[in-house]
Amino acid sequence: MTELALNKSKMSEYGPDSGGRVKGTVVVKPIVLGNVAKYFGKKREEDGHTHHWTVYVKPYKNEDMSSYVKKVHFKLHESYQNPNRVVTKPPYEVSETGWGEFEIVIKIYFIDPNERPVTIYHILKLFQTDNNVINIKKHLVSEFYDEIIFQDPSVMMAQLLSSNRQLTLGQFRHETDFEDKKEKTMSTILNAKNKVRLEISDLKDRLKVAKEAINKYKSEIAKSNE
Repeated sequence: MTELALNKSKMSEYGPDSGGRVKGTVVVKPIVLGNVAKYFGKKREEDGHTHHWTVYVKPYKNEDMSSYVKKVHFKLHESYQNPNRVVTKPPYEVSETGWGEFEIVIKIYFIDPNERPVTIYHILKLFQTDNNVINIKKHLVSEFYDEIIFQDPSVMMAQLLSSNRQLTLGQFRHETDFEDKKEKTMSTILNAKNKVRLEISDLKDRLKVAKEAINKYKSEIAKSNE
């Protein structure tokens, strides 16, 4: 079968838009979003800025997101000149300087226009807080794991998402050790479950003792009334 005939076959099977939709298919793309910030050491005289920062969206795994991402739009605070920044190729990031924290709106557009853009939000962090005390002299990392979920993607999008193209041939790592963070979180959850289970068992034992005491008192009262 020729490529043209194959495409027509897919169009007929799934529908008219981008080769139709692949029903019952779910594709999950894990990502990391966040920012790093570094203190200048003092307030800059010309504008009062104190930090250099970079906000970013990047793949959790070593994959080239440009195989399915068309562009990423970063909406900065209105006080910045040209607050709307559009990045069309990796790395999907914006670097700036500033003195304050604010919410950045990040909108990811896909190569297939039939896939709706995904909007995510990130609070730009500049200041490290230690025991409720702000420390501005640290190199700060504020990044989080997230997932883009494609439910019933188009045939075109499903093909793009299946790309195994690597982002880099060198070492690929994040500022945060998410595997270690995951293990610690799971350990905390497991410990909490065990604690709750023990507390429930203890409460059941107390309830049993209380019921036995009540039944004993009822029996004694009944005998005294005979």
